[in-house]
Amino acid sequence: MATPSALLNVMIDAARKAARGLARDFGEVTELQVSKKGAADFVTNADLKAEQTIFELLEKARPGYSFLGEERGLIEGTDKTHTWIVDPLDGTTNFMHAIPHFAVNIALQREGEVVAGVTYNPITHDLFWVEKGKGAFLGAEKRLRVAARRHLDEAVLATGVPFLGKP
Repeated sequence: MATPSALLNVMIDAARKAARGLARDFGEVTELQVSKKGAADFVTNADLKAEQTIFELLEKARPGYSFLGEERGLIEGTDKTHTWIVDPLDGTTNFMHAIPHFAVNIALQREGEVVAGVTYNPITHDLFWVEKGKGAFLGAEKRLRVAARRHLDEAVLATGVPFLGKP
């Protein structure tokens, strides 16, 4: 069983708290106000609220760290060596179409290197986390390992390109 560090627990807590609002809004996806933000991207009220929640929690836990959010852009902190990197609603298209495959993503970059990350699905409650020197995990029990596949025809790939061919 792996134990996340105190810093990673801050990230997990922020992801779960933001996810509560996303899970609530997911049930009412048709009621959300949506505005177009570029060719391949949509912003929803849920996305903005989730990022605000994450920002407030991370700023409280580690004042001075920079914050790079999908919606806010870069907010430079006084600590130039640490940056939170946040996508509060990765999978907006799925969310908008009531498909339960989306997540909250939070990473921490230290001196240009990502050293920790969290991905949390608000609907399935799957929690993936990684920390430099500890490995990658699904929850507390399952360690994730890279498959030994060497050729593409032995692998399974999945991707989404919802706005392919649109300016």
